[in-house]
Amino acid sequence: MTSNLTKEDILHVLNATDSEIIEYMSETVKYRENNLITYSKNIFIPLTEICRNDCGYCNFKKTPDDPDVILLKTKEEILADLKEAEKYGCKEALFTFGEDADEEEAVRLKLKEYGYEKMIDYVVDICQMTLNETSLLPHTNGGNYSYEDLERLKEVNASMGLMLENSSQRLMELPAHNKSPGKNPKIRLQTIENAGKLKIPYTTGILIGIGETKEEIAESLLAIRALYDKYSHIQEVIIQNFTPIPGIEMEDWPEPSFLDMIRTVIAGTLLFGDTDVSIQVPPNLNNDTAQIFLLCGADDWGGVSPVSPDYVNITSPWPGIDELQKLTEDAGFELTERLCVYEKYINTEWLNDLLLERIANLS
Repeated sequence: MTSNLTKEDILHVLNATDSEIIEYMSETVKYRENNLITYSKNIFIPLTEICRNDCGYCNFKKTPDDPDVILLKTKEEILADLKEAEKYGCKEALFTFGEDADEEEAVRLKLKEYGYEKMIDYVVDICQMTLNETSLLPHTNGGNYSYEDLERLKEVNASMGLMLENSSQRLMELPAHNKSPGKNPKIRLQTIENAGKLKIPYTTGILIGIGETKEEIAESLLAIRALYDKYSHIQEVIIQNFTPIPGIEMEDWPEPSFLDMIRTVIAGTLLFGDTDVSIQVPPNLNNDTAQIFLLCGADDWGGVSPVSPDYVNITSPWPGIDELQKLTEDAGFELTERLCVYEKYINTEWLNDLLLERIANLS
C-alpha cells in the first residue's frame, strides 16, 4: 500500500489558508476508526546524560564536569526506579540516553567499573533485568545503532524509537545540528530502515521549528511513509514542536506558529490516513492548545509519566492522567491506555516468546 498523496498535496496542506484548514480538518475525520485517544503510562529513565551530539535546541546533554550530571546510572538505581514505577501502574520503561556516550572516557571508566566494555552491552542487560525483575516493558531510544546492535536490542525491547527530526541534509549546517554528527538524516534513515528489516515495532517523527522549510517537512513525512510502506514497522509518528529553553544555544530562536503545528498535524494525518499509524503530539509541549490537535487527526498523547519528568523537555511538565482525561473528553474523545507496543505487533512475527509472555501477563 502506498499513499496517494504527492509532495505537492502535502505542501498545499502546509500552506493552507484559514478556510482551507477547516476543510482539511473535516477531511481527517473520515480516517478515524473510533473515538479513542491513547497514551502509554511510563517511567522515563535517562541512563546517562553524556552524548556525542551537541544540538542547538538540547537541554538534556551534559558534560562529565557538570555537578549534577547523570554519568551512568547503576543497576540498583534503575531497579529502584522501576519498582517505584510499578507501584503507580506504569507499564513502559523508557530508556533514553545520549548517543554513543561511551565515546567519552568518563563513561567508559564507569562501564568498566560496572563490568562492561560498551554501552550497548549495558543497555541490553538493563532491558533484560527489566523483563526479569519487573512487569514493565522496555522501550529504548538512544540514538543510532548498527544493524547488529539493533538485532540484540530487539530481543529485549517491546518497541524502540528514534526521531528522524528532518530528512534535509541542509539542516546539518544550521545551529540545530551543525555539531551533531548523529543527526545526519542519511544515518537516521538507515537506522529506521534497519529496524524495519529486523521487524522492530518503531516510533519516529519530525521536529518542526528548527530552520526547516515547508518543502523539507513534506519530504521528511514522505520519507517516513516510504519506510512504512516497505516494512510496516512504524507504529506512530510524532509531530513535535521546537520549544526554546533558557540556556540553550537556540534560546532566542522563534517557536513554530500554532497554525504551522495545525497544518503539519493535518498533513501527517492525511498522509498516514489509510494506515493504522498513530499521529502523536506531545501534550506537555502544547498545554494550552493540545485539544485542537485531536480535531486535526492526532490520536495519541505518547508516553506520560506519573513518576518522572520529561528529561528532554525539562521545563515542560507532563499533565496528570486526570487532566489528560479531562482535556480528551472535553474535545469529545475517550482516553484509553495502551502499551508501548501497539496491538498489531503483539504476535510471533514481531516479538519473541519472552516479550509475548510479559505482555500476556500485563493484559
